Amino acid sequence: MIDMTEKEEPMISEEEAAQYDRQIRLWGLEAQKRLRGSRMLLVGLGGLGAEVAKNLILAGVKRLTLLDHEQATEESCRAQFLVPAMAQGRNRAEASLERAQNLNPMVEVHADSERVEGKPDDYFLQYDAVCLTGCSRDLMVRVDQLCTQHNIKVFCGDVYGYYGYMFCNLGQEHSYVEEKNKVVKLTGDASDGPKAKKTKVDTNETTMLKKKISFCSLKEALEVDWTTEKAKASLKKTPADYFLLHVLLKFRTDKGRDPEPQCFAEDSKLLEQIRNDVLYALGVKCDILNDDFISYCFSEMSPVCAVVGGVLGQEVVKALSHRDAPHRNFFFFDGRKGNGVVSYFGSN
Repeated sequence: MIDMTEKEEPMISEEEAAQYDRQIRLWGLEAQKRLRGSRMLLVGLGGLGAEVAKNLILAGVKRLTLLDHEQATEESCRAQFLVPAMAQGRNRAEASLERAQNLNPMVEVHADSERVEGKPDDYFLQYDAVCLTGCSRDLMVRVDQLCTQHNIKVFCGDVYGYYGYMFCNLGQEHSYVEEKNKVVKLTGDASDGPKAKKTKVDTNETTMLKKKISFCSLKEALEVDWTTEKAKASLKKTPADYFLLHVLLKFRTDKGRDPEPQCFAEDSKLLEQIRNDVLYALGVKCDILNDDFISYCFSEMSPVCAVVGGVLGQEVVKALSHRDAPHRNFFFFDGRKGNGVVSYFGSN
């Protein structure tokens, strides 16, 4: 496996150095070079996809492909800012292209209007990272397994009303560097205390530490055996959002869509039934996910898209630049409470 932190990266031109000056000051020239050499695939141009696209384009990846076969609707025009209001009926990827490209002319932005389900394996292998939004569980598992075999980083995410999540799989051995304040030794006489305690953090000096971290597949993260004693013991600390994700992915599999406001009565009953079936199959009690979740998971809410898209975009940037510790491996956001949590599921 290639250690990307040591890989030779493309040069940054003077124009690019000026464009990315603030970012270079934030995460360093080497990290920006790695970003400038990265090719990214983004699937799904809904509200969340638009936020992720914006963040990746402004960060300065080399190339971003927008893949979406859906047509722009009145709702999608409200939920995301890359599709002009007059573009209803057009393909969402193509309708998003002009505004996306205008965010940063230095990034190559391309639109692909074909269905992601019909793409052959080779299609995904041309990218350094793939981000999937609005996709079925089966497709996400398939792409995740394929990309893991070829050392391609995978991200998944969705927004359902007030709720949102992201998942990342950076492979068995992801290398990154982290900046830490230096710890310096102090000098003094013996009466001041033991030598071991004579250290302090120097906020004026930092050092770069190389680290490695491992991830598991999406399939493994979703197939936790909750009947084991270890899993049962961790239930109290497990966010209910994890089980909510199972319910919403099952709804998408069964209906071929997400819960819709115009079908609120019908979809609410189905969500309750799916909740009972899914949690029973997982071996956990239904009361771990209260009935009130049903009222808050309809449609994409722009503020939630902004938060989850910000976190997801940031994680992609960290992974591609190999700078700073990544979230491992789920991030859940609850817009009702206004907070998010990072949780790990799967084998260590």
